[in-house]
Amino acid sequence: MTRTEYPWLLPSAMADPELPGDRGSRTRRTVRDWVVDIMAFLCAAGIGMATVAAIDADHSTPAGVILLDSLVGAAACCALWVRRRWPVGLAVVLTLLSTVEPVAAGALLVALFSVAVHRPFRPVALVGAGALVVAPVQPYLRPDPSTSFLASTVIGVLLVLLVLSWGMVVRSRRQLVGTLRERARRAETEAGLRAEQAQRLAREDIAREMHDVLAHRLTLLSVHAGALEFRPDAPPAEVARAAGVIRDSAHEALQDLREIIGVLRSPRDGDADRPQPTLATLDALVAESRLAGMKVTLDNRIADPAAAPGATGRTVYRIAQEGLTNARKHAPGAEATVTVTGGPGRGITVEVCNPAPTEPFERVPGSGQGLIGLTERATLAGGRLDHGPEPDGGFGVRAWLPWSS
Repeated sequence: MTRTEYPWLLPSAMADPELPGDRGSRTRRTVRDWVVDIMAFLCAAGIGMATVAAIDADHSTPAGVILLDSLVGAAACCALWVRRRWPVGLAVVLTLLSTVEPVAAGALLVALFSVAVHRPFRPVALVGAGALVVAPVQPYLRPDPSTSFLASTVIGVLLVLLVLSWGMVVRSRRQLVGTLRERARRAETEAGLRAEQAQRLAREDIAREMHDVLAHRLTLLSVHAGALEFRPDAPPAEVARAAGVIRDSAHEALQDLREIIGVLRSPRDGDADRPQPTLATLDALVAESRLAGMKVTLDNRIADPAAAPGATGRTVYRIAQEGLTNARKHAPGAEATVTVTGGPGRGITVEVCNPAPTEPFERVPGSGQGLIGLTERATLAGGRLDHGPEPDGGFGVRAWLPWSS
């Protein structure tokens, strides 16, 4: 969380958002703390000197008592410099001292205020109750000739209640600011986590899209380049056809990659700008595979492929594309069968099967991530996907996807 631009204007407990609460470790005073402490000391000293002056005006008071009051009052004011570290202890000592020393009244009020600001309600209530109880004692033991006992007691009680209430209001405000600061910190953290999660999902989506688009093309390149490598004595016509397939596949792979990169560079573009195949383009996929020399049988029993939902048709296309890619890599020369059935309300079932290869071939490396991605894609679409070896040694991919009517 961003720190305050001027932390020296805040109390030490609020200047650093990482500082602990009421009973944390000792912290260094800020400029504001020094100003407040100096003002509190001067106010307590001013009240003490006014009280000493009032005592001195009473000629019946011995000079030794006036000197003792002055020394005790000065010590009480100096003790206020430790009020941040021991507020409760200082307040208790000054409360007891003020019963016989009216000069310590100003320091007592400052100490009570510190307790109300820096401590929770229970110690504040105990210390405040003690101060209220002893409020009539000092006027009784050392009465002011110019003020009645009742007036002195009422004024003492009101001053105690005033400083305690003021301190509790200040504490409540600081707690509110701390709560709002913590909420802001949590909101920033949650926003960062959501951004990271969205970024991760976007990367996974981009990786899946690039795999689906490019794996098919690159497999064609690998298969035909391998054929040219291991059959250098092939007829010129076959070499020319394989070279043509390599050239066309490379051109289409570059075109697809260019479109995907264009989407990455223009994140504001919608899905309509992406290369999105549908169920109606399944025939073109099969024709492309046949042109590359693959034996493919398509059994599409969907009456109107264009009426299929776009997301469902795209998923069917990707499943068929990955199935044909795997068949081309792991069972070259074998005939693959693509079967698509279903309709509105019944869903769409797509199946890609191929028998075991009958001739030795150079294996094309694969990681199996394509089938994992297809399973996730089918699950996200509300369907399911199964894949595995066939009894005859071949391999099959079967999936069901919903089609809402």
